[in-house]
Amino acid sequence: MLSELTRQKIITAQRNEITEAHIYRLLADKTKDNHNRDVLLEIAEEETKHYYYWFTITNTKIEPDKWKIWKYTTITSLFGLTFGIKLMEGGEKQAQINYDEIIPEVPSAIKIRDEEQQHENELIGLIDEERLEYMSSVVLGLNDALVELTGALAGLTLALQNSKLIAMAGLITGIAASLSMAASEYLSTKAESGKKNPKKAAIYTGIAYILTVTLLILPYLVLANLYLALCCTLVLAILIIFLFTYYIAIAKTTSFKSHFFEMAGLSLSVAIFSFGIGFIIRKLFGIEI
Repeated sequence: MLSELTRQKIITAQRNEITEAHIYRLLADKTKDNHNRDVLLEIAEEETKHYYYWFTITNTKIEPDKWKIWKYTTITSLFGLTFGIKLMEGGEKQAQINYDEIIPEVPSAIKIRDEEQQHENELIGLIDEERLEYMSSVVLGLNDALVELTGALAGLTLALQNSKLIAMAGLITGIAASLSMAASEYLSTKAESGKKNPKKAAIYTGIAYILTVTLLILPYLVLANLYLALCCTLVLAILIIFLFTYYIAIAKTTSFKSHFFEMAGLSLSVAIFSFGIGFIIRKLFGIEI
């Protein structure tokens, strides 16, 4: 006879299983890649088997969590299959703790727990997603834009003292640099003769660069105060680094803190150094605009 507390824990696990089964099936229906569809359907089948196993114990039908289904299918549509799945699986660690808590009353739960921890992780690792394959190209464009533009805008702020002129100079610099980086990535990828398509790699790099440039220049187009615009640009740079590092940490299971502080420290250091260079150049050439 199960205690009421254990029964409620099993019902929670049962709801998680049927909810995730629905999510994986919906994702399978949306994906165009046959390999990924097969992987997702296999995970969904495993989750469904777990649900029915718990049903034999609780003898209670449980409805899936519709909010969670909408939440994770939307996140996956926006940010990619691997990111959405790993974010969801990471959020379900509490359910694994529940398994450990119910094992004393339901020893067979050990098998379910092990399958959750091992089998699904292996299947998720098989998912092949283009955006992750080209992530190194995105990193190249994003990181280079953050370092170069934060530095350039900081230097131009003190050297030119005109927000529209700074924005124009930054935009010209950014567009030219994005084209240069895209071309370099194309040649580099082509020389490697790997799986990546050189044209796609160049496009990913160029788009990442130009989007970052646009966001960093925006404060100079809407704010009259130069130093407030610079502060907003630096805050935007930190926010971009934070969001991108978080995405990479989830999608590729890497350390968030080390990558975040490395990228943020590099961008801010270059900005501070360039600000000083701008001051020196302004004084040296006697520029007053």
